[in-house]
Amino acid sequence: MKSIDMENIGLGSKFIAEPDKYNGLFAGRVVSQSRDLYRVATEYGEVQAEVSGRFRFDAETLSDFPAVGDFVMIDRKDNSDGNAVIYHVLPRKSAFIRRAAGTSNEGQVVASNIDTVFICMSLNRDFNLRRAERYLGIAWDSGAVPVIVLTKADLCDDLSEKLPELGKVALGVDVIVTSSLSDDGYEPVRKYLGRGKTIAFIGSSGVGKSTLINRLVGRDLFLTRDIRKDDRGRHTTTRRELIAIPGGGAFIDTPGMRELGIESADLARTFIDIDELSEKCRFHDCTHKGEPGCAVIKAISDGLLSEDRLESYLKLKKEARYEGMNSRQIETEKITAMFAGMGGIKNARKFAKEKNRNKRGY
Repeated sequence: MKSIDMENIGLGSKFIAEPDKYNGLFAGRVVSQSRDLYRVATEYGEVQAEVSGRFRFDAETLSDFPAVGDFVMIDRKDNSDGNAVIYHVLPRKSAFIRRAAGTSNEGQVVASNIDTVFICMSLNRDFNLRRAERYLGIAWDSGAVPVIVLTKADLCDDLSEKLPELGKVALGVDVIVTSSLSDDGYEPVRKYLGRGKTIAFIGSSGVGKSTLINRLVGRDLFLTRDIRKDDRGRHTTTRRELIAIPGGGAFIDTPGMRELGIESADLARTFIDIDELSEKCRFHDCTHKGEPGCAVIKAISDGLLSEDRLESYLKLKKEARYEGMNSRQIETEKITAMFAGMGGIKNARKFAKEKNRNKRGY
């Protein structure tokens, strides 16, 4: 088997310390998944693996099972004696979770341990501030750092108007503009890549995600299709997988990223302007729907905040089951939800603490 540079695909010092706890097991990273079987990359090469019977018995939710991007501990370095067995999933530093098909509200991890998530939005009819807010909420909640990538700049004749509009909703988020017409049209993206870094892409179909990926890896890895007459694209990705980038690092591409719901979202980070205004409201449980002394409504009256942005906030808050909650109650609710998805309440608290530390910038 061909050896794999594990440090390049993310097995850095943060994770290297973990394998020492598991004598006789080998560290690997899940690079693809097909039903109950996984392809796991190890320093000795790729192996096919399945979870142990004990793992399956102990798993309390679907989110306990391995996902693409997970670091795992397996019992062998090749498949000469059958499939390798996954005994442990190492703690995740980030996770994208969706509602599993056929369940009412059970979460399923579709990708994990992502450093940067590119929110792709084309500068044609796909450009939508409300959609950007939705994706930002999902991205911030995952633990990854969002970056907005505007594609098809060659099709836009009012970029100078769109960028200030986006800047009002993408607070604290890098925004980069790309074009497929020139060889260097995607160069701004490359500064986020590098050895040991993992990136992912989310966005509507037809915005140029597959084209962008093909440019980054230097070959036609994914099929690209023209957009339909209604200016909407067709899905081109059909499998979940992690792929190494020749220049360093790796990316995760999975159909599940298209289907992420707003059930788990960091609205405080996405709507930090509204969250800060809420602290000045007369009532701590202000709903911003007409109460006296509402600082949010006053900001709208003063032209400091758009009414559309408040409506988007209230809509997403309702979808995320946070309606009627203040910021502290929402955070408590999120930590409770993480209990199922992050490997126990201890890891959930550690995860939330790390996110708060990142918000403060240290």
